[in-house]
Amino acid sequence: MRTSSNIPAIDPNLKSELEKKGVFVTTLEDLYNWGRRSSIWPLQFGLACCAIEMIATACARYDIDRFGAGLFRPSPRQADLMIVAGTVTKKMAPQIVRLYNQMPEPKYVITMGACSISGGPFKDGYNVLQGIDRYIPVDVHLPGCPPRPEALLHGLMKLQQKIDAQEIEKTEWYQKGLKREFPVPEFGPNGLHPPYNPEVFTPHQHREITAGRT
Repeated sequence: MRTSSNIPAIDPNLKSELEKKGVFVTTLEDLYNWGRRSSIWPLQFGLACCAIEMIATACARYDIDRFGAGLFRPSPRQADLMIVAGTVTKKMAPQIVRLYNQMPEPKYVITMGACSISGGPFKDGYNVLQGIDRYIPVDVHLPGCPPRPEALLHGLMKLQQKIDAQEIEKTEWYQKGLKREFPVPEFGPNGLHPPYNPEVFTPHQHREITAGRT
């Protein structure tokens, strides 16, 4: 069976005419991505007030289950989407990285709210991490304090668009020798160690990583 990268693209006009007659032409890759984007299982956890908005998104008024993402899983081994909803303290950062490492591939991350992106109004606090993207890769950033349920639905649709565009033969989780287990930070005399994960985060050249701050 061939994927879309092995066959020429189908003329859109011809495809449209065939669909009008009840003939649908697709590829294995399109079917595979359609199945994945239509059955995203988020991990069931929340950190702060943004989690209330995430809960509201799953309720009847917004109904995130319309997008196939309504089955929140209590175990990271059954989830493929992590929604980091709320303030990430340095006490919680190691636990979030540990949960991410336990999720099976393919897996995705949405940061929900200014706090999980950059620390938000607490960025000057000694106990708040200035962005979870210092330790794990993030696919969609949702700014706001807090972002409304409509914003989370919009972010989910953006993630679905990203999944639709992925190619089976080129995605990293199918490559041999792939290791996506990121280092879990530990508490040291000057805060978290390491202060960031160089595989996913590179500080600006003009910015210094000072002692006691990450």
